[in-house]
Amino acid sequence: MRSATRALSTHLCLSLCFPLLLAAPVTAAVIGTNPPAPPLNAERVAALPTDARAAWSAYLARSKAQLAADRAALAAERQGLATLPPPPEGGHAEKSMPLQQPAAWYATAEALKVADNILSFQTPAGGWGKNQPRDRAPRLKGQDYVADNNFKSAVPGNFDLAADPRWSYVGTIDNDATITEIRFLARVAAQLKGSIGEVYRQSAIKGLNYLLAAQFPNGGWPQVWPLQGGYHDAVTLNDNAVVEVAELMEAAARGEDQLDFLPPDVKARAAAAGQRALQLLLDAQMVVGGRKLLWAQQYDALTLAPVSARNYEPPSLCVGESTGVLVYLMSRPAPSAEIKAAVRSGIAALRELAIKDKAWGKIDDQQGRRLTDKPGAEPVWARYYDVATLKPIFGDRDKSLHDNLDDISLERRNGYAWYGTWPKKALQAYEDWSRRWGSP
Repeated sequence: MRSATRALSTHLCLSLCFPLLLAAPVTAAVIGTNPPAPPLNAERVAALPTDARAAWSAYLARSKAQLAADRAALAAERQGLATLPPPPEGGHAEKSMPLQQPAAWYATAEALKVADNILSFQTPAGGWGKNQPRDRAPRLKGQDYVADNNFKSAVPGNFDLAADPRWSYVGTIDNDATITEIRFLARVAAQLKGSIGEVYRQSAIKGLNYLLAAQFPNGGWPQVWPLQGGYHDAVTLNDNAVVEVAELMEAAARGEDQLDFLPPDVKARAAAAGQRALQLLLDAQMVVGGRKLLWAQQYDALTLAPVSARNYEPPSLCVGESTGVLVYLMSRPAPSAEIKAAVRSGIAALRELAIKDKAWGKIDDQQGRRLTDKPGAEPVWARYYDVATLKPIFGDRDKSLHDNLDDISLERRNGYAWYGTWPKKALQAYEDWSRRWGSP
């Protein structure tokens, strides 16, 4: 079943995602149009094989019920309010919840201010929104659960345009949200023994239960839960989201990283969730021409075919997210034969796709960032590689796909990491890993 899913993923990507790409001349400036991610809905679930239908139907029902409960809770708070509070302030969230402070710091007034803010913004489902500094004032009665995360200049048809601008990313794992809040609360609770720390422990448990409820039947996680629609419903490897949730589940199962207070049933469910996530990552490795290659940024939850995200993020192999998956797989204490094969083939693909004697950087204000010749420069990699040709691919806000970065708008060329050295981390880790577990 797993190999069939991988074959279907590749077939769908090659035959549906890039129909214009395959027919276009090699030198074409525009090689296709970025298609929207297909919806995860009851109609598609009804078309699944009988043995898979029940689990996905139950998942959709759970999401729908939780969304209704979340909205009802906010509506109840707002009963009788003459004026609604403004949306909460947005900004950089992660640095307001540091996880590397000395243990004693988590009992200070500064840390407790952050923890109390976290408590106040936890959604009824148990998750948190993204891009909110947690060192600010707690949530007000009737206030939105999350900051405004909508793309400010989005137009109809934009993949990132929220159907409801006041209800977007209400519970997410994007940008380390929910994961970081849980880990921070665990550190605070570890310093507050007894009843004084119970409110923080219970909030962390609720957050873990939220993540357990959000896990897809196939082991992945959507970017937003309850489901929001669009690409947010896809299995999201972007920014290492699935990997980081899987790592949190493993820590929870073992009672590590200050999570020793978790009830036995939560630990057991977390252990099972971590195992399902590991298998999902193995299943999601793209196979093309009989070769295992790398991973995509997002996958259709039902078929594991790669799908688009924002207008300029195409269904493709994604080097940055593949690096995160490979480092995670290499951290397994007793890798199976399947894990070893996945690592070796992924590393081989990274080496094959390396771009040598080139540098990525700004030329001037008119030309922006470009890839230029630089003999002897360290290797760089494109962020995205087309599954069919294994050539770099680039997108623009108008959904056009290009085989040449110079052909996209200056705004997108300057405003996105189209090239980078992400794989260095995986390649360095592989040196030690291969000595321990042997080369092929």
